[in-house]
Amino acid sequence: MRLTALAIATTLVAIPAVAAEVNVYSYRQPELIQPLFDAFTEKTGIAVNVAFLEKGMTERLKAEGARSPADLAFTTDIGRLDALKAADVLAPLESDALSANVPAQYRDPDNEWFALTTRARVVYASKDRVAAGEVTTYEDLADSKWKGRICTRSGTHVYMLALTAGMIEQHGEAYAKTWLEGVKANLARAPQGNDRAQVKAIWAGECDISLGNTYYMALMLNNDEQKAWADSVNIVFPTFEGGGTHVNISGVGLTKASPNRAEAVQLIEYLASDDGQRLYAEINNEYPVNPNVSALAVVEAFGEFTADDANLQNIADFRDEALRLTEEVDYDG
Repeated sequence: MRLTALAIATTLVAIPAVAAEVNVYSYRQPELIQPLFDAFTEKTGIAVNVAFLEKGMTERLKAEGARSPADLAFTTDIGRLDALKAADVLAPLESDALSANVPAQYRDPDNEWFALTTRARVVYASKDRVAAGEVTTYEDLADSKWKGRICTRSGTHVYMLALTAGMIEQHGEAYAKTWLEGVKANLARAPQGNDRAQVKAIWAGECDISLGNTYYMALMLNNDEQKAWADSVNIVFPTFEGGGTHVNISGVGLTKASPNRAEAVQLIEYLASDDGQRLYAEINNEYPVNPNVSALAVVEAFGEFTADDANLQNIADFRDEALRLTEEVDYDG
């Protein structure tokens, strides 16, 4: 049957347009990033589809290969971003906007991942039992004056491994191993729980100092039960001897298989922009990487610090060594 010109035109008009979209695999909790994606969709009309994963992102992307529907991989911790890069599932991305908004130390030298926020690894110190200025460096945590006074989470957790990798980057493996042995000798109890559990232990009198990420203080202050824990401690920003305060990141990488590359790049650039960074900081209580954007007032009230200037990729390169040393000293035993 022959179609008239009008019939052909009507048929073409009836075919719906394919909506622009971005597909995301994320380790970040939904409440921490969904509002960002909603704001991006409202601004651009590009839908963001998210698969929230608890584990196995790298393995999933490798298994899916070129058939993967994922455009972007979101995660926390430099070690996890480096694992994605090492698995060869990320693609390099050249972007003037990202180069302008993300400082060099917070992006992969090969432009395969980009940090979007930072968090400092601080000491939570008892207001009643630790004097001001009593702890100033990470190295000092191995001093015997802290014997029986320190609580930490597992030494094999990614946040602890990143700090140990930072110690290797600063001083070498031999020093880092001795440091780990010293910190272990000073523990008040076997490593357990998360960062907030350590602050609770300080509040309960089980230990005097702990290690934790800055954003947990904001979370505790906004929790009726945990506010008492937060009120029992001060935040101390230690430094490496000769360096700055250790920071870790949340970040993103563009996948090699990305079927919606242009839209995915738009999303990354939005999240690194002034507007995206302000919203990200507000939702996550973290520090923006964009130097034009300030942290929330509640976060800035924690105090000023100078972030260590080591490129995070250098620290990621020592992650395997950090894990080996942690196991050698039986830190969790």
